[in-house]
Amino acid sequence: MEAVPRMPMIWLDLKEAGEFAFNAAVKKSAVSVPRDFEGCSTLRKYLGQLHFLQSRIPMGNGQDAAVPVTWTEIFSGKAVTHEDIKYEQACVLYNLGALHSMLGAMDKRVSEECAAGAFTYLRDHFPHSYSVDMSHQILSLNINLMLGQAQECLLEKSMLDNRKSFLVARISAQVVDYYKEACRALENSETASLLGKIQKDWKKLVQMKIYYFAAVAHLHMGKQAEEQQKFGERVIYFQSALDKLNEAIKLAKGQPETVQEALRFTMDVIGGKYNSAKKDNDFIYHEAVPALDTLQSVKGAPLVKALPVNPTDPAVTGPDIFAKLVPMAAHEASSLYSEEKAKLLRDVMAKIEAKNEVLDQFMDSMQLDPETVDNLDMYNHIPPVLMEKCAALSVRPDTVRNLVQSMQVLSGVFTDVEASLKEIRDLLEEDEAQERKLQELLGRVPPAPGSPPGLAEVSKECSKYLELHEKASFTNTELHRAMNLHLGNLRLLGGPLEQVRAALPTPTLSEDDKQVLQNLKRILAKVQEMRDQRMSLEQQLREMIQKDDITTSLVTTDRSEMKKLFEEQLKKYDQLKVYLEQNLAAQENVLKALTDANVKYAAVRKALAAVEHKWNTTVQTLVASYEAYEDLMKKSQEGKDFYTDLEGKAAKLLERARAACQASEAHRQQLLERELKKQPPPRPTAPKPPLQKKPLELEAGGPEAAELGSLAQPGEGLRGPRPSDDPLSMLDPLWTLNKA
Repeated sequence: MEAVPRMPMIWLDLKEAGEFAFNAAVKKSAVSVPRDFEGCSTLRKYLGQLHFLQSRIPMGNGQDAAVPVTWTEIFSGKAVTHEDIKYEQACVLYNLGALHSMLGAMDKRVSEECAAGAFTYLRDHFPHSYSVDMSHQILSLNINLMLGQAQECLLEKSMLDNRKSFLVARISAQVVDYYKEACRALENSETASLLGKIQKDWKKLVQMKIYYFAAVAHLHMGKQAEEQQKFGERVIYFQSALDKLNEAIKLAKGQPETVQEALRFTMDVIGGKYNSAKKDNDFIYHEAVPALDTLQSVKGAPLVKALPVNPTDPAVTGPDIFAKLVPMAAHEASSLYSEEKAKLLRDVMAKIEAKNEVLDQFMDSMQLDPETVDNLDMYNHIPPVLMEKCAALSVRPDTVRNLVQSMQVLSGVFTDVEASLKEIRDLLEEDEAQERKLQELLGRVPPAPGSPPGLAEVSKECSKYLELHEKASFTNTELHRAMNLHLGNLRLLGGPLEQVRAALPTPTLSEDDKQVLQNLKRILAKVQEMRDQRMSLEQQLREMIQKDDITTSLVTTDRSEMKKLFEEQLKKYDQLKVYLEQNLAAQENVLKALTDANVKYAAVRKALAAVEHKWNTTVQTLVASYEAYEDLMKKSQEGKDFYTDLEGKAAKLLERARAACQASEAHRQQLLERELKKQPPPRPTAPKPPLQKKPLELEAGGPEAAELGSLAQPGEGLRGPRPSDDPLSMLDPLWTLNKA
């Protein structure tokens, strides 16, 4: 993403000046400013001199020296006139912000924060009734646009600097937050009527950017998941990024070519990441892909701010050209009083910040989120992601049956192939056994022409098919294991919703546990109430100090009475200070009560956390089973195709094996017959002695044995060769008869 083309920025036109009785040279230089940083400096100087003039001469609305001030309203082009020097200041301040926005859009991407600062100062310090283009709604819209574009520039730099993925994701999420605020303003009917024709163009560009930078945020969340080896989360983040980018592409119709280039470049990056992650997870990691709404949302990191504007900063305004027009004593006294107010504010803010720091650290250590401490309501409903899967299966009632039938067919073909290969192997082994037996009988078998061919090829092909079958057998086993893993979940999802709800775990709390939980919620609400009250009091104090102007009183007050006047004027803040002190003092008691409540809540929290984890795991498992169905069907079909092909080849090979074994057996018979023909016929034997009535029993070494031995020796030459001399003796039945 480092080389992604830049998105265009929104910039504002400058207002055109009209009549104002002021120094002509100074006025002209402020009206016809160059479109660069030198022009910004000129506007700042002119704004400062106007403040100096206002502090000395009563030129405000309804004052004696007020003169007409005319400027053109941006959206309608109408001339608007007010007899108020503050209107001149407001228009100059608007042009300062507009010029900074223009410089930011011209690729000088350091001006958006300055533009936001100018519009913020204009919104907070000037009336909103001067003209439409300086209304509160339009200025708030401009501020959010400028902050969003400033954060966008920071995001661009962060990606170039290869910052950590999680930080880049948070920066991008903050860009989305700023643009969402701007989009809400653009969708407001009152704002739309004020903007006129430009509202549609701005709205379309901002909406497109919201989806685009949301996609960038989820892309980098996916990268972080990849770094943490959470491969299931990586898939869902990349998928979400792809979905949001597609929405941005839909909204980008009619946008400049630079926008289209950026979208195409980003699509190449995100599409490649998603395809790679999904393939790896499907074939290697097999992690469950969680639902996006079960993951923690990406919180934005606001790293830009509206740079404050100080109209009277001497480094910007230059020398005061009206220094001699106003008594310096009143001016100095006003400055002293402003310092007293600032000191009061600093003292109060130091106490508030110290207490806030303690409160933030305490709440961080407790890890108690008031919004999620009581999430019992979610267990009463089936989550939307699960309802979607149940609805999808309800219109496909044959899902489980189709899967089971497909796997049964696969098992049948697998068994047939295995039987064919086993028969081929048995035939080959039997043939080898017969060959060894023949060699044992005949000794070395001489090579003979016409030996049966084909057995070597059959054996080679059989080995190849057995190897393929063995490898596929592992895949088949894993496929059956996966089916058995998901089958029950698919049946559950396809059944009644009551069964699905019953399968999801729910917490069981006693009455005491519920009381503990309610007490903790009550104290957490007190903590939030204390925070809100503190912020409200602080805001009231700031507004009072900002509006507190005693210049008129200082002009008429003697110098010796200034200190007393300051003390009297500062008493108006005492009541607010008392309220703040009470709020700060209450913090210790609230935190002590929260500590006690949290101790009692520990066991309930542990039980709720365990149930929530089990609930999320169950939901993710059911969703994963639904998403695995199509993959299982696809893989089972691939298995059937593979084994059907292998079955045909194995059947053909079995026929060849049978034919080759028969030919080999015939060849062996030919060899046996040839060897038998070579053996000489048996010679006649001597007549046997008459049989005795009594069975002849010879004792070793007895006279009968010696006599028979002597009778047998002369006729020994008529017996033929001994078995040990003839290898065919074991196959000759006549040899056995003669021996008997």
